[in-house]
Parts: sequence; C-alpha cells; structure tokens
Amino acid sequence: MSDTMLDDTSQAPEKSSDGRIDALFFKSRNVIIAGEINDKLAQRTVTHLLALAEESDDPINVYISSPGGHVESGDMVHDVIKFIRPKVRTIGSGWVASAGALIFVGAASENRYCLPNTRFLLHQPRGGIGGQATDMMIQAEQIRIMTERFYTLFATATGQTREKIEADIGRDFWLTTQEALDYGLVGKVISSVDELGA
Repeated sequence: MSDTMLDDTSQAPEKSSDGRIDALFFKSRNVIIAGEINDKLAQRTVTHLLALAEESDDPINVYISSPGGHVESGDMVHDVIKFIRPKVRTIGSGWVASAGALIFVGAASENRYCLPNTRFLLHQPRGGIGGQATDMMIQAEQIRIMTERFYTLFATATGQTREKIEADIGRDFWLTTQEALDYGLVGKVISSVDELGA
C-alpha cells in the first residue's frame, strides 16, 4: 500500500514538469516541424497554429527541418500559415526539402529565415502510379496538374520566372544558404534569435 503511494508520488513531479514545459513552449509562440511531412504532423501543426492565432496576433515562429513527404499535408500547413492573422516567420534548420520547402514558402519572403548550415531541396512532386490503365492515366494527370501548380507557386514565392523554376526543379535542385538567399527562397540568413526582429 505504501509502495503504491510512493510510486504515485514519484511520478507526479514528472507529469507536473512536463505540463510546465508544454505551457512554457506554447507561450513562446514557437512551432516545430521536424521529420517526415504526413497527415498526423500536419494536423498537429495546424492545431498548434490555430490555437496560437486564437490566443493573440503576436508573431509565430515555425522552425522547419524536414526531408519532405506528403504534398497535400504540406499544402494544408502552407495554406494555414497564409490563412491566420498573426505574422508567421519560417526558420529553416538542418534541411528543408520537398514538402518541407512548400511549408517554408508559406511565409512572406521577408519572413523566411534560415540558420547558417541549412540546405534546401526543391523538386517536382513525386508519386507512385499503379492500378488499371485508366486509373494510371488519371493519376498521371493529377501529378501533371500538381507539378504545374508547383512551378507557379515557387515562381511567385521566389521571384524567379516560371520557366526557370520548371528547368531547375526538373531534377533534384539543392541550394546552400547563400544560394537559397540569392534565389529568393530565403529572406535572411540568421545565426541568433535576436536577428528575427519584432
């Protein structure tokens, strides 16, 4: 009986500590997107963004380090970044690839930052095609439509021509921080949180 009570008591501080960390993190108005972009990550991220937007109009910082993943999940986060009232600043770290780059450019160009050692990867949407011949034709057409949308989206986000985007992302297109800055993908390379501004 006493052992059980001791066990319960020993667990309480840990739970309380976790709660304080979560509350402190929420108060910081930071959102972290790390790992593969999928529906669960998108739902969690959008829930966090909407909750922060409901709390106040103060800026939100979204830190991204991702190899990419599901395009439509990336679209969901990208669109909500534009949809909510607070200014959203995206900060790349590690690598920002594919659907991760799609989320990254959801922020306005002046609100897109990266840390000094970030790498970026842009490429056309990819997807497996299978099933009956008619289904494969439908899937191929959907990939074509998505690819055309990517050309326009990244041209608008970077200031590059649509033709240049099409030529560049026909294959894997890697950029260093300086190359991403020159390309218009990144607004500013920073090494300190103080450089984010107000």
